[in-house]
Amino acid sequence: MKKMNLSGLAKKHLKFLPNTLTIFNSICGFIAIIYTLRAYETEPGNMRVFCISAIMIFSAMVFDALDGLAARLLDAASEKGIQMDSLSDMVTFGVAPAVLVAIMTHSLRDWAMDRSQELLVYALCSIYIGCAALRLATYNVMAMSKEKKDGNYFSGLPSPGAAAAICVMVFFAAYCKIPVKYFAMILPIYAAVLGLLMVSTIPYIHAGRWLFSMWKNRFKFAFFVMMLVIIAVFRLNGLVFIVTAYILSGPLFALVNKCKGDCKAK
Repeated sequence: MKKMNLSGLAKKHLKFLPNTLTIFNSICGFIAIIYTLRAYETEPGNMRVFCISAIMIFSAMVFDALDGLAARLLDAASEKGIQMDSLSDMVTFGVAPAVLVAIMTHSLRDWAMDRSQELLVYALCSIYIGCAALRLATYNVMAMSKEKKDGNYFSGLPSPGAAAAICVMVFFAAYCKIPVKYFAMILPIYAAVLGLLMVSTIPYIHAGRWLFSMWKNRFKFAFFVMMLVIIAVFRLNGLVFIVTAYILSGPLFALVNKCKGDCKAK
């Protein structure tokens, strides 16, 4: 993507734009956490609070994509921006989804949860938070060391992708006919699995760069249109399918590449 040619004065004022967008990212995460806590003020089984929190996390993803785009266009990338981006991501895509899962599990249960079960839920959510922190710290070290890597792929599931996976499950729990108590049992385990995927070495497509480069590639553009059609036709189920497909794409492609490597070795 080409960098914008700007006058010195305009560049001086616009260089603050990427960090401003990053701050909006963290604010969305903070609002999501605060709003999730309101679940205890409503009647049990009310999913509206959790859906609004998930929407705030999705809103943060927009700011997260825009701050990176703005930094590249304005040639305003900096070590300070890298640190701010990861700190904001930790709040929005690390802490906020884990709080959402923990409180949703606790408030929607219709069985007597003993202390050991509560501790298990908190431990599973802690795995998610710990893995998110480790992943973001590793990313910072690699970015600051300017280690060469394929910019079109992430090593491990990106934290926004993990957060999106949790959010779509929250939406699905709110609008599907399956009793929400089952999601309250599954979500903590799912969160822990997503955490482990974040610290894995499984390659995942860089969704942001993929989207911004699709205008130059007919196949990518056609694939993007197909995804929009799936969402338009199947709505929530389509969104759940696309996000889940992205989560599974990493292990699937890693397995295929491993099989190809084993076949060549033979």
